Amino acid sequence: MWDAVRESSIGQITRLVFRRPDLLPYPEELDSFELPACLSWSPSVLLDSKLEDELKKQEGRSRRVEQYVFSTDAPRNNGPDPVIVDWYSPSDPSNPQNWTFAKKVWITTQMGLYTFAVYIGSSLYAPSEAAVMSTFNTSYEAATLGIALYVAGYGLGPLLWAPLSEIPAIGRTSIYTVTLFVFAWLALGATVVNSFGGLLALRFLLGFFGSPCLAAVGATLDDMFAPWKLPYVLTIWSASATLGPALGPIVSGFAVSEMGWRWSGWELFWLAAPVWLLMFLTLPETNPETILHRRAMRLRACAGRSDITCEADLRRAHMLTTRQIVVDALIKPWEINALDPAVLYTTVYASVLYGTYYSFFEAFPLVFTDMHGFNLGESGLPFLAFMPGLVIAISGYIIWFRLQVEPKMHKEAPPLYGDPESRLFPAVATTILGPIGLFIFAWTSRPDIHWIVPIIGLMVLFICFVIAFQCMNFYIARCYPKYSASIFAANTFARSCFAAGSILFSKPMYDKLGVGGGVSVLGGLSVLCAGGMVFLWRYGDKLRLRSRFAQS
Repeated sequence: MWDAVRESSIGQITRLVFRRPDLLPYPEELDSFELPACLSWSPSVLLDSKLEDELKKQEGRSRRVEQYVFSTDAPRNNGPDPVIVDWYSPSDPSNPQNWTFAKKVWITTQMGLYTFAVYIGSSLYAPSEAAVMSTFNTSYEAATLGIALYVAGYGLGPLLWAPLSEIPAIGRTSIYTVTLFVFAWLALGATVVNSFGGLLALRFLLGFFGSPCLAAVGATLDDMFAPWKLPYVLTIWSASATLGPALGPIVSGFAVSEMGWRWSGWELFWLAAPVWLLMFLTLPETNPETILHRRAMRLRACAGRSDITCEADLRRAHMLTTRQIVVDALIKPWEINALDPAVLYTTVYASVLYGTYYSFFEAFPLVFTDMHGFNLGESGLPFLAFMPGLVIAISGYIIWFRLQVEPKMHKEAPPLYGDPESRLFPAVATTILGPIGLFIFAWTSRPDIHWIVPIIGLMVLFICFVIAFQCMNFYIARCYPKYSASIFAANTFARSCFAAGSILFSKPMYDKLGVGGGVSVLGGLSVLCAGGMVFLWRYGDKLRLRSRFAQS
C-alpha cells in the first residue's frame, strides 16, 4: 500500500516538498538497510562489460567520447572508477519486470483510460462543427480545423515527448501527469473560449499535450512485460486508441444536439480530469533507467560516496554533442524513411489507413444524414461498426500469435526472435479486406440501398486496419530495435499530418466526386498498399540484408 503511494506522483512530490527521507522511505533509507556487497567494495570497481562495450562504440564515433572512455586496461586519471548500481537480484521487487500481475494490469488499465481520453478528444468535436460555424460565422472548412489541428498536434508532440521520457532524471510518469494536467485545463479552456482563433489554438495544444500517450505508453508497457507477452498487451491497449475516435461522435452527438457545441468540451474535461487524478495518485514510474537513477541518488546520500552511479547516467555523461543528439532524434528518422524501403512503405501505408479512417468523419454526414435521414446524434452511430471489426481482429491476432509466434520467440535469440517477415502473415491474409470494405461502402452508399450495407463494409475495413497496424509495429520493433523509437515518432507524425490533411480535403473531394467516387479513390490507394504488404512479406529479408539500419 505505502509502496504504491510512495511511487506515485503525489508520493514523490510529498517527499520533495517536505525533504524528509523518513516520509514514505525507500529500503535504502531505513536504518536496517545494509549496502550490497558490490557497493561495499573499494571504489576502484571497474565498469561492467556491457557499459564498456557501449562506451567503446561511442569512442569510434566521437573524439569527445574517446577522452572519457574507461576500460579495465586504462583506469581514469581524475578519480576513482565509478560503482555501477543495478538490480540487487534477479527477483528485485523494484524491477518492473518483477511486479505482480495485478500491479501490471492496473498500470495497463490506466494507460488504456489515458489513451482513450486523448483519442476521443479528436472526434468529440465533430458533431459541434455546424454549431461552431453558426456561432463564429465561419466556413465549413474553417470549422473542420478543430479536428485537423488536434490530430496534427498529437502527431507533432511525440517528437518532443518521446526523447524527454527516456531521460532518467525525468522518466515517463512525470511526463504523463504534467501534460495530462495541462490537457485537462486546456479542454476546459476550449469549452468556454469566446473566439474562433482561440478555439483553434486550444484544439492544437490539446493534441500536442495529449500526445505522450502516443510517444511513451508503448515503452511503459515494454518496461513491464517480456517480449513474448508484450504483443498481447499492446494489442489490447491499442483498442483504446482505435475506439476513441470512433466513439467520439456517438458520445457527443446527442448531447450537442440538445445542449450546444460547448457540451463536447465539457465531456472531454469530465473524462480527462478523473483520469489525471487516478494517475497522479497511483501511477508509479516504470522506466528502469529512472528507477536505477533514483536508487543511485539515494545510495550516494546514505553511503556518503560520490562514486556511486547508474549505467544510464554514466552513458549520458559521455554522450555526443547536443547537435549530434538532435540529429539522431529529428533527422535520423527521416533519413531512414528516405533510404530504407521497408520503413518508407510502413509509413506510407499507415498514413493511408489513418487518413482513410479520419475521412469518414466527413463522409458519414453525407451518407447517413443526407441520404438516410439520420439526425445529429444518430449520424455517429454507424461508427459502432468498428467495434465488431475490432473484436474480430484482436481475437484472431491474439490466437494466431499464441499458437504460431510465442512458442518460436521462446526459442529464438533477440532482437529478431526468428524470421520477422513471418509476423506479417496476418496482415497479408487480411490486407485485401481493406479495399473490399472501402468498395462496399463506396458502391452501396446510396439512398436506395439499406444503410446497414455500407456499415458492413466499414466493419470489414476495420479488420484490415487493426491487424495491419499490429503487424507493422511488431515488424519495425524487431527489425529496427536501435531506431524503433525514432521511427515510430516519425511514423506517428507522418500519418497524423496526412490524417489532418484528409479531414480538410475529403469534403471537397466528396462534393466533387461523390461519396462513391471519393471512397473509391481511397480504395484504389489501399489496393496499391496491399501489394506492398505482400512484397514486404515475400522479400523483406532481402531488403534487410541491404539496409544499413535494419537488424539482419
